[in-house]
Amino acid sequence: MSVAFLGLGNMGGPMAVNLARAGQRVVGYDPVPMARDRVFAAGVTTVEEPGAAVADADVVITMLPGGGHVLDCYQEVLPLAAPGALFLDCSTIDVADARAAAELALVAGHPAVDAPVSGGVVGAEAATLTFMVGGEDTAFTAAEPYLRLMGARAIHCGASGAGQAAKVCNNLILGASMIAVSEAFALGEKLGLTNQALFDVASTASGQCWALTTNCPVPGPVPKSPANRDYAGGFASGLMLKDLGLAMAAAEQTGTTTALGRRAAELYAAFVAQDGPARDFSAIITAIRDGSLDPGTPATAEPVVDDTRNQDGTP
Repeated sequence: MSVAFLGLGNMGGPMAVNLARAGQRVVGYDPVPMARDRVFAAGVTTVEEPGAAVADADVVITMLPGGGHVLDCYQEVLPLAAPGALFLDCSTIDVADARAAAELALVAGHPAVDAPVSGGVVGAEAATLTFMVGGEDTAFTAAEPYLRLMGARAIHCGASGAGQAAKVCNNLILGASMIAVSEAFALGEKLGLTNQALFDVASTASGQCWALTTNCPVPGPVPKSPANRDYAGGFASGLMLKDLGLAMAAAEQTGTTTALGRRAAELYAAFVAQDGPARDFSAIITAIRDGSLDPGTPATAEPVVDDTRNQDGTP
């Protein structure tokens, strides 16, 4: 089978490489030559135009920064895609945009699913991602084998847009829990606790969560967490702000009370404004320690970093 992969950044690049390593014929496109070069060195065929990638593809996978990018991409490549090719979007975008993209594909005769991911760059590289999938049963069945080559779990959440709904709800939990974990470490340090002691207790007690045991915001207890690399790599704080903005927009549209989520969005907006969008979102602990976050900074739904680029902001 042939797979077209559009968007070869920090997430899409490793995902495309894992497909190629699993024996799929992958043709990738990204507007940034460096992104193409990285995956080409790992066995992915690359082209300089998206239309050339999709022309003979059985599956078209997209991993793009925002809903507008996905809709523009679909409008460009759908007329060029092979008849009946499955469209599989792994971007994190607004629910309405996900449904609109699926409708474009369906009208053009292509099954489609939205399948945003959880697990970050580490999960993309290790093929341990969790996919939250929205779409018809038959489309999910067709997409699942490819998702299994890129991740550990693929969960069918419902009709088109349901994958995006699950993603924004999940990342609402994640953003708030990372702040809570960071505040706890900052407090523990001032109370004389070592970071290791607090980790040993909380990781085996009721404070246990992914933000603590996998993406620990202090160096030492979890050697592979971004905190051990000055917060390089991982899930950029700008992307967390983007996802919290999507969650807050959904909360407003549905009339849902999300006081803690809105406060988390405000704190990440303040942090990104002072630190920039590139470092891992666990770096918010550095601002919590020094008390520099501005409580009056409003949340924003606008993406502030391109997730098809390096987390340090370079192409």
